[in-house]
Amino acid sequence: MSEHPHSAAIAAAQQVLDDFMAAFNARDVEAWDATFNFPSVRLASGKLVILQKGDHRPGMFDQGALAEWDHSAWERRNLIHAGPDKVHIDTRFTRYRKDGSVIGGFDSVYVVTLEDGHWGVKIRSSYAP
Repeated sequence: MSEHPHSAAIAAAQQVLDDFMAAFNARDVEAWDATFNFPSVRLASGKLVILQKGDHRPGMFDQGALAEWDHSAWERRNLIHAGPDKVHIDTRFTRYRKDGSVIGGFDSVYVVTLEDGHWGVKIRSSYAP
């Protein structure tokens, strides 16, 4: 099998997802924001939300659907499509409590784009609350 013609874009997008999860788990809002290309779209729980830089706040990590949450992990990250400046990735992530018990696993699609030399999450469509 030959190498994908956009393997560099795929590698960059996968690195964004690595950084996204590491920053989220560290509850580091500044580092997490750095993994996005704003405005960014999230479609989940029947709502379409357009996020701007600065919309994420430290308190978000201990309320609502994240009240019991301790950390998350990728279970699947499969390529759907890739071009030189946009990659679609089929994902599944699991949320865990501090004791390691599972809160839930959620399928989602991430669209990671290259804008002004920066790779970042542009769109997320998830079944997560």
